[in-house]
Amino acid sequence: MEPVTELLAGWLPRQRWFAGKGREIDEISIATATELRPADPALHHLVLAVRQGETVDRYQLLLGTRDGLPERLRPGEIGLLPGTHTTWLYDAAYDPQATRILLEHMAEGAVVGPLRFRHAPGVEIDTGLDGVVSTAEQSNTSVIFGDSYIGKLFRRLSPGVNPDLEVNLALTNLGCAHIPAVYGWIELEPSRGPGLADDEGATLALLSEFLRTATDGWQLAITSVRDWFAQSLPPGSEPDPGIAGGDFASESERLGAATAAVHRDLAAAFGVTAQPVTAMRAAAEGMRDQLAEACRDVPELVPYAKAIGAAFDEFAGLAGAPPFQRIHGDFHLGQAMRTGTGWVLLDFEGEPARSPGERRAVSHPLRDVAGMLRSFEYAARFLLADEEATSPEGARELEMRAHAWAKRNRSAFCRGYAAAGGVDPALNSIIVRAFELDKAVYEVRYEARNRPSWLHVPLRSLAHLNG
Repeated sequence: MEPVTELLAGWLPRQRWFAGKGREIDEISIATATELRPADPALHHLVLAVRQGETVDRYQLLLGTRDGLPERLRPGEIGLLPGTHTTWLYDAAYDPQATRILLEHMAEGAVVGPLRFRHAPGVEIDTGLDGVVSTAEQSNTSVIFGDSYIGKLFRRLSPGVNPDLEVNLALTNLGCAHIPAVYGWIELEPSRGPGLADDEGATLALLSEFLRTATDGWQLAITSVRDWFAQSLPPGSEPDPGIAGGDFASESERLGAATAAVHRDLAAAFGVTAQPVTAMRAAAEGMRDQLAEACRDVPELVPYAKAIGAAFDEFAGLAGAPPFQRIHGDFHLGQAMRTGTGWVLLDFEGEPARSPGERRAVSHPLRDVAGMLRSFEYAARFLLADEEATSPEGARELEMRAHAWAKRNRSAFCRGYAAAGGVDPALNSIIVRAFELDKAVYEVRYEARNRPSWLHVPLRSLAHLNG
């Protein structure tokens, strides 16, 4: 397989989901290779072990080989197999013939080598659907099957059961109305996962209900902000986003209520863990560690560090033993879809930069609330970058509008969350503020590493968070 790994060394860094960009690949080896179809076009499932310095990450690839590559499969092109003139290697996630095999195996509950294909109890999977890769920017690959299913292929593999499968399956079994139902999944058998920590295997894919008519919460929010920025204001009047035609506050309130409902179901499915009185201190210590690391990496954060640290100290001094539970862990507007019947929450994997253990850990439900409040800040300021470059004075006016929009929607979300039975954010402002600042520090570090042009977004909102 050496010619194949040489090709992959050039192809992998160009993929959106490859986490090791900017670092040299020292070695690629094949951890597992499973033949799923022998004929031309052939299909193999690979788990790749990619070594970069002292770090070894595992990636999943559906490797297709065929004599000649049709134009429709060019998006998945890897390259010509060395030593041949017509045998092409390609990412078979882009091949409907290949992804249909995954549906067939899930429907049958097949076991092929180290791969286990599963379907949810009582579910019959339609195996006649063509798969189309979603164009959305994401760290995994989503394949949409007709109007019925969306299959998520987890590219960078984590040891053990992926939280997205674990949580969504538990909530599906409870009949939760605010998540897409799970129909099937694929696992790598624990005893056949060379190199995976503690030989725990891995979750390879998740097949869920496709929300065909749903609209992404981020897009709805950005549309609202754009309408508000375009709204004419009477001279001398205070900025009031409620007068704009695209006011989002009622949807924010409904989203808060849906979040509280999901938190209730998570507590029912996984239980609530009473924490020791030292829990807040321990959590604050982790926040301080991240702050120190982020300040070393991003000098622009340093002027805010003292005020952020004071908020963490206040959080650490809270008395009592808080009830912790499973939460979403990476909650923002892009993880919520508005359907015809209400809001649906997606992607329970947790923050991608966290370790698998951190993503599965219990926490205070207000951490999710803080994550969504941060997302309102992002949405409010997303459109400011171009304006600041062309008109600094105009940007200052829009910053006032952005702050007003974020404040209105933050309040509406918290109101909906509390009214639906969630822990009232207004009565726990010290907790919410600490979680928000911790999330903002994470964002600053993430943007500096991955999207430097977005660094202004978390930095700009820190001023009023520290007020």
